[in-house]
Amino acid sequence: MHLIDSVLAILLMIGVGVFAAWKMGFNEQNSTALPRLVIGVTLPAYMISNISVNYSSESLIAMAPGLSVPFAALGICYVLGTFVARLIGLPTNRRGTFTSMFALSNTIFIGLPVNLMLFGEKSTPYVLLFYIANTVLFWTVGVYGISRDGDSASARVFALANLKRVFSPPLTSFLFAVVCVLAGIKLPTLVLSVCKTVGNSTTPLSMIFIGIVLHSVDWRSIRLDRSLASLIGARFILAPLVVIALCRFVPLPLLMKQVFVIQASMPIMTQTAILAKTYNADYKYAAVMTSVTTLISLVTIPMVMLLMNHFDLFG
Repeated sequence: MHLIDSVLAILLMIGVGVFAAWKMGFNEQNSTALPRLVIGVTLPAYMISNISVNYSSESLIAMAPGLSVPFAALGICYVLGTFVARLIGLPTNRRGTFTSMFALSNTIFIGLPVNLMLFGEKSTPYVLLFYIANTVLFWTVGVYGISRDGDSASARVFALANLKRVFSPPLTSFLFAVVCVLAGIKLPTLVLSVCKTVGNSTTPLSMIFIGIVLHSVDWRSIRLDRSLASLIGARFILAPLVVIALCRFVPLPLLMKQVFVIQASMPIMTQTAILAKTYNADYKYAAVMTSVTTLISLVTIPMVMLLMNHFDLFG
């Protein structure tokens, strides 16, 4: 019943976004403030309040070994994606974008709200572990591949501008809260109270924006080809299976494993299309793939949860 309630709550919030786009004229262009507000304000506030209140230095240190699983899983998927791109005969101006979409998922804008609905606030640090690995790889090898699809054939993997983007507001806030906990610094109660109140709007704002995006997609233009089929298989079958296989060999808490699987099952990162446009790559291709996998994830996320609840997937 908890799973059903959580999924229904997610769908209803997305439905609010669809309604806002349908009846109130919202679209991706005039609602761009929503993702900026989430990433720049509400999510950092949530990170500070959650980590500062709910975790001790001992519990944070105990989580560190968990980073090995997402880094290994995403690295494996990225390598496999480069081979699949060649195998299905993708044109060279799509291969880097395809590989990034194949391996990396929307771990924070969709991943965090979904995990909060499914597992509660105790899942937040585990979400951030996966997010760290996903963000580091996206802003290094991911951006490098996307840039080579467009005009930047001489782009570097570890460009300084991209490395700076690794330290996004959510990650910076997370690290700030971790340092405070490890150093025994207690933030004022008023600050934490404000952060909690502001942070609680993260999930509804994220889901409403997803609904607005889904309403704006021209679904009649979408065709199931080898590229789309490969990305659907990678995002919703291959990636979670790789995480499950790795979790069998690394002793981690059950909740951490479950969160990692859900994170691996997320749709394509929305930033992929934005970067593809920046580098004059095929951004429309990336935008369509992102929208399709976002819609499909509304069905696959409950399926993954049901499988984890009814079968011992981790050995």
